Amino acid sequence: MSTLKIAIQKSGRLNEESIQILKDCGISINNGIDQLKAEASNFPLEVLYLRNSDIPQYLIDGVVDLAIVGDNLLVEKGKGIEVVQKLGFSKCKVSVAVPKTLEYNSIQDLAGLRIATSYPNTVNEYFNSFGLKVDIHQISGSVEIAPNIGLADAIVDIVSSGSTLFKNNLKEVEVILKSEAVLAVSPKVSPEIQKHIDTLKFRIQAVLRARNSKYILMNVPNDKIDAVGKILPVLRSLTVLPLAQEGWSSVHSVIDKDSFWDVIDQLKEVGAEGILVCPIEKMVL
Repeated sequence: MSTLKIAIQKSGRLNEESIQILKDCGISINNGIDQLKAEASNFPLEVLYLRNSDIPQYLIDGVVDLAIVGDNLLVEKGKGIEVVQKLGFSKCKVSVAVPKTLEYNSIQDLAGLRIATSYPNTVNEYFNSFGLKVDIHQISGSVEIAPNIGLADAIVDIVSSGSTLFKNNLKEVEVILKSEAVLAVSPKVSPEIQKHIDTLKFRIQAVLRARNSKYILMNVPNDKIDAVGKILPVLRSLTVLPLAQEGWSSVHSVIDKDSFWDVIDQLKEVGAEGILVCPIEKMVL
């Protein structure tokens, strides 16, 4: 049987959550300390732990079939690589930042400046789209200190919380793109490998739906069930079970976690009581 090869970041912000989502998909990875390669014991999968910046080329060359990688890196180094699933974690921005002391009114203020970055292709394409020329200084690591040591006038780098910019007396002035972890596929996969990819993608989607949803149960007067049904976003229909107390039913549904509190407030207003909310481990449609 052929083995699906997937690349994940060797170390850094993507590593832990990449491993976790595979485990949540029921895949047991035989992973020892400092291993660069590991096999799954219950799925035809081999994990390669690679430097983040090398992953797009491994996909292009067909050395790996899949990768969990930030889509900002694909924009920079992996044009043409297909993204088959957004994963919803490791969200960040690739942004332009300048010293706090610099007066900034528009992107035109950046014309001709020296910009330090680890993303030269992204920066070049972005400023070309505005017809602007900048002086790109490509560096790796500690990009944020470049203005402080006189290497550059501004930077383009990954921004998550913004705390690193704050510590280095920088301010974000332009967002080039928003990024998150994605599942990307090599253009050279065989039909047999594609079957494994489809299976893994199905499992990942079930995990992601569960992460983004809550199971909700409540007691509702029978004459309020229609009103509750208009509030709840249901998969097909509400599950309604009669209670021992006459005139009342137990109503079950699934709600999106991001709208959770708004939905709860609306349910209480129309008469729902005893609302119980539970996590969902997997959600298969």
